[in-house]
Amino acid sequence: MATKAPKHLSKEARNLWDRLLKEYDIGDEAGLLILQTGLEAFDRMRDAQAVIAKEGLTVKDRFDQPKAHPLTTVERDSRAAMLAALKALNLDLEPLQDRAGRPAGR
Repeated sequence: MATKAPKHLSKEARNLWDRLLKEYDIGDEAGLLILQTGLEAFDRMRDAQAVIAKEGLTVKDRFDQPKAHPLTTVERDSRAAMLAALKALNLDLEPLQDRAGRPAGR
């Protein structure tokens, strides 16, 4: 069973792959496929964020009116896909609390 991160993933995604495999002991084929899909979405999200950071959140349309950058939807959809994959893996993403009860401020 392949546990090496796929080569097409970014360095950041490959580091996440290694950390998540180690921390959550993901080893079954379905789990690895879900993890790969989630990290591919993570890379798409990061790519979109980089372009948006460079070009701004808005662009001008053909009438010279500002509108949301088209990649904002790619960023949103990729984030949702990544989180759905992590949820499908049943990963506990909540940080551990140092005491019982609800987190402060909620």
